[in-house]
Amino acid sequence: MRSAVLTAPGRFEIADAPPPEPAPDEVVLAVAACGVCASELPVWSGTVPADYPRHLGHEVSGTVVATGRDVRTPAVGTPVGAWVTSHGFAELVAAKAEHCRPAGDVPLDQVLAEPLSCAVNAVEKAGVRLGDDVVVVGAGFMGNLVQALVRLRGTRRLIVADTRPDALERAAALGATEVVDVRNRSLPEVVGEAGADITFECTGAQGALDTIGEVTRMSGKLVLVGFHQGEPRRIPLAHWNWMAFDIVNAHFRDPAVIMRGLDVGMRLLTAGVVSLEPLVTHRFPLEQIGAAFEAARDKPPGFAKATVTLP
Repeated sequence: MRSAVLTAPGRFEIADAPPPEPAPDEVVLAVAACGVCASELPVWSGTVPADYPRHLGHEVSGTVVATGRDVRTPAVGTPVGAWVTSHGFAELVAAKAEHCRPAGDVPLDQVLAEPLSCAVNAVEKAGVRLGDDVVVVGAGFMGNLVQALVRLRGTRRLIVADTRPDALERAAALGATEVVDVRNRSLPEVVGEAGADITFECTGAQGALDTIGEVTRMSGKLVLVGFHQGEPRRIPLAHWNWMAFDIVNAHFRDPAVIMRGLDVGMRLLTAGVVSLEPLVTHRFPLEQIGAAFEAARDKPPGFAKATVTLP
């Protein structure tokens, strides 16, 4: 089978590899799609220390083609969304059977179960309530998912901020009550003196950390969805401390929590309550995986999410 291997910063090679043999509790998936996660970009670019070669890819969808001896479900032939930890950019990948969920009739290139799980867990941990005023800083893929899920909670105001006009157009189409281009409008002025009940930071950038405390009310919640890597970040802790913010770290390492989010996300996806169709914007074959990562880094016009797709 073919598998993409990151052999050095910025350099993928397509290698021949033996097909995986499932462990007793595993299935083997014929990969249909694997999303490029922003958390993989620093390893790909070499901006954080890493050992090479590396096998990236954890946002997998595919069809079960083999099962381990202890597996009863999912059966061979079942299309699934799956959480794996690596080796997703390949024609075949082994996954724990308990980490797979049926995809129903949803096109597999739109079944990115793992990031959907992250967004579900972020919104649930934030505890968004009916009538809340919510700000989402960052209208990329994760910000879009958070926005779509927050909207299901029945908020009063749902304000989305970004610097990219095309991303803000998408946020408006997804139901934001107001979008703010922070290059030419003041987000605190738009939100108003009362402040938001909950602010989601979905960029992973320092600038958002400088802003979120200025738009959130006393004893409101700051929810850190963005993945902060590289240089240490600064936070205005004196202000955050004085404002008595509830700081929510929306990153999850407990498999049970991840799977709870995956269960909920896949139920919403297969029921048609949420859709990734407008969010998966750039698709690349395995041979062009380098271009997929470049798109995720450069965010060309109209970009939300890059995936590597296989026939």
